[in-house]
Amino acid sequence: MSQEINQLLDWTPNKRLAAMPTVSAEDHRYGMRHFAIGVTIITARDGESRAGLTATAVCSVTADPPRLVVFVNKNVAASEVILNSGALCVNVLAGEQEEVAKAFAGMIKEVHGDARFNFGGWRELVTGAPTLDGSLANFDCRVIKVFDESTHHAFLCEVLATCERNDGEALIYLNGAFRRIPQ
Repeated sequence: MSQEINQLLDWTPNKRLAAMPTVSAEDHRYGMRHFAIGVTIITARDGESRAGLTATAVCSVTADPPRLVVFVNKNVAASEVILNSGALCVNVLAGEQEEVAKAFAGMIKEVHGDARFNFGGWRELVTGAPTLDGSLANFDCRVIKVFDESTHHAFLCEVLATCERNDGEALIYLNGAFRRIPQ
């Protein structure tokens, strides 16, 4: 089976810059702490198996076709569930959903695995991935490509269904803490 490669194969990196060392992981993490970003919960279902994680590494790729890219650490259970199901839901959190964010980030002691879904109300749209009620927006997606990016999988997704609400504060993560931003 031939696979289409979406990469400029005839492009080469700048040789001088390619030879330079990168910053340390610690310096990178410290700098990224100052990058305010919306908080999401990425969820997936494969049969009876549900998984999810709190994530900030989500980005719109194109509006036409409607595509997102979602980065998920390979070592979390949700990564395998997404690979097996071929679907995920991006739930963009509202300010009052900080406790849900903490549950899915592993910040609440003794809350692991499926017990995370005891926080918040859940339903489904079209893919079967759990969708969080009350989120500012939900993007129910099919995965169309998976890229192996060091410690993470980059899931390129097409949006099949959305829900949104027009009120509420956004939940962001900045400088190691959750914060609310009014609309």
